[in-house]
Amino acid sequence: MDQARGRGRPRKDPATLARWTPPEGWSRLVAWISPEEKKALKHVAVEADVPVAELIRALAGGLAAGAISAEELIGHVAKGKTVMEKIPTLFERDERFHVIDRPRAECAWVFDGAGVGTEKLDGTNIRLTVRSGRLVRVEKRRNPSKEQKQQGIVDGWYVDTDSESADDKWILAAAGNTDVTDWPDGEHPSEALGPRIQGNPLGLEDHRCIPFNFQAPPLPETPRSYHELRDFLATLDSRFSPGHPAEGIVFHHPDGRRAKIKRKDFPRAGSAH
Repeated sequence: MDQARGRGRPRKDPATLARWTPPEGWSRLVAWISPEEKKALKHVAVEADVPVAELIRALAGGLAAGAISAEELIGHVAKGKTVMEKIPTLFERDERFHVIDRPRAECAWVFDGAGVGTEKLDGTNIRLTVRSGRLVRVEKRRNPSKEQKQQGIVDGWYVDTDSESADDKWILAAAGNTDVTDWPDGEHPSEALGPRIQGNPLGLEDHRCIPFNFQAPPLPETPRSYHELRDFLATLDSRFSPGHPAEGIVFHHPDGRRAKIKRKDFPRAGSAH
């Protein structure tokens, strides 16, 4: 146990640990992480056969040494946020899962007047990866199972589609019909729409994909209070497919945050609220 160790805090020898002091200039960085994030870090650390602390230190060391650029690292962080993001609903819900006139704290920016509203399109959530104006990857969203939800896994994630799978046929048709030549490089969360997707509530004649961030129809006249939103959505016609009711509204903050509300979130007329 007296064998000399490399840099880092000793973990297995209590006597050595009690005498250990960090090298000059070192400081401790602490962050709260979710159980899922912790599990993911541990999984990578096990595969690398190193403690989690050494894994994090290696990443920081690679950044300091120039082995990975800040842009590459930020890109992965942004991708992780996109994968795990669950857009919050504007209001709290009651025991019947209807929204009530109680704004969620994390959506306060909407009620402060920040951001812009866009139409929430009723289809299937997918993600398209584009490089140099070409579609190189199509992924679909997978939601946690009942058992996973009981384990605390509440956010969905993206998995690759399969060209041989009948389940993915119409998602891939929508992706194939979408012109991405002018899209910027990157991963684009989108809505797949069309005659064979989710019952085609918008009455479309062909399949296509609409990216959330730059092609969703804007709704600049959107109100921002509970009762005004309820009444507004009750008669809101789709801007994307006129003659069909819009499913809801997504608010977009300039910093990337989003919040949503759907027509069916509100209790039906005559319900006690």
